[in-house]
Amino acid sequence: MRNRTLLPLLTFVLFLSSCVPPTSGGATGKPSGPLGDYGSLLFMGMIILVFWLFFIRPQAKKQKEQKKFIDEMGKGDKIVTVAGIHGTINKVNDDGTIQLEVSPGSYLKIERSAISMDWTAALNKPTPEKK
Repeated sequence: MRNRTLLPLLTFVLFLSSCVPPTSGGATGKPSGPLGDYGSLLFMGMIILVFWLFFIRPQAKKQKEQKKFIDEMGKGDKIVTVAGIHGTINKVNDDGTIQLEVSPGSYLKIERSAISMDWTAALNKPTPEKK
């Protein structure tokens, strides 16, 4: 999974680094600009840092939260699957599946990874009391 994320990022960074105009040092061959030869290296480093801060880190954080959420599921919890099926967990199996009761006496065997964290949280959110 990590290689799928890094390949487009590196391709984009290499494309941007090729867009930087060449140094024009004249006959002496000295690079122009305040950073000299390190300008393009610093530019590429900043691009990688921005991608990591805004794309990679939040995605990894969300995956960690999803894993914690699924690991904490137990019998009697009301859930919603990614397919939109509502039910109550009847049994948690050791093979990564759960037995979901969708109506009294009707059970489905689904993967734990098929539980939607967002929809389940919205389902279990306490409703405000009317006064």
